[in-house]
Amino acid sequence: MILGQTLKRAHYLFAALVIAVLLALAPRAAMAQDAAATETTAETAEVAATAADVATPATETAGAYTPMAPTEGKGMPVDGLLDVQDQYSPIGQSALGLHNGLVWVMAIISIFVLGLLLYVIVRYNKRANPVPSKTTHNTLIEVVWTLVPVLVLVAIALPSISLLAKQYETPPADAVTVKVTGYQWYWGYNYPDNGDFEIISNMLPEADAIANGEPPQLAVDNRLVLPVDTPIRMQIIAADVIHSFAIPSLWFKLDAVPGRLNEKLLTISEPGVYYGQCSELCGIKHGYMPIAIEALPRDQWEAWVIAQGGTLAGAEEAAEADEAAVADAGDTEGAADTAAAAE
Repeated sequence: MILGQTLKRAHYLFAALVIAVLLALAPRAAMAQDAAATETTAETAEVAATAADVATPATETAGAYTPMAPTEGKGMPVDGLLDVQDQYSPIGQSALGLHNGLVWVMAIISIFVLGLLLYVIVRYNKRANPVPSKTTHNTLIEVVWTLVPVLVLVAIALPSISLLAKQYETPPADAVTVKVTGYQWYWGYNYPDNGDFEIISNMLPEADAIANGEPPQLAVDNRLVLPVDTPIRMQIIAADVIHSFAIPSLWFKLDAVPGRLNEKLLTISEPGVYYGQCSELCGIKHGYMPIAIEALPRDQWEAWVIAQGGTLAGAEEAAEADEAAVADAGDTEGAADTAAAAE
């Protein structure tokens, strides 16, 4: 009995001792756990910072392309403008020159005819000629008023035909090919020479366009990016109904017809943003499929192509040629060493 009570008391004492030891060690364990957690957090932050440092160059590289800000009045409609837009393509500049020349021709002819009409009114009215003239014809005048208009029309026709022929010249073999597809109601742009990647272009909401400093209902989310001073083979087709790809400031317009691939040469003279619209009634949202072309210097355009996941035309062939040249040089050097050893 006494032994049992003694053992029981010893058990209680041992349990109390264990509890006291655990209570004494608990704060140290908590402190150690907190320190470990702090260290782990610091390590995690350091790893994250390192990862961010590593990722930053890639992000900067991927975001190297920033859409060009448009120039006010360039490549876009201008309020109150009575003339055609300024032209930024060789064809457009020729056409604008012909247009301005024809305006002067029309003005001169109109003034001349008006002068003749006023002269006849004053010279041959009833008051000045109480007795009417009985002249029936004048051979010289009839010859003149027949030949002069013919010569004027010929003078107009020659540059007009030349301009028309230039607009449909066959693109050179090294031209950059771009395939434009009209959809209801947006545009798709493919680059067959550069990996055939596709850009889908839709109209930006009016608020976004204004925030970007672009004309409303002409700005798009993804522009057609093209190189400057480079012949471009524009191949245009439609996926559903007839559309028309038109850029007034580049003097470019070509119908997009389902089942038929139309082709036309385009060369842009200087960098800039040029706006246009579908110019063929194509359905309920015909007025909501604008076109925006961003023209970049050739090196910047090539960087944009690579950023889009595309390839540069001829890059693979050049790399293979370089590898072949290196291999040939190695073979030649090895043969020379063998010959020297044999001697």
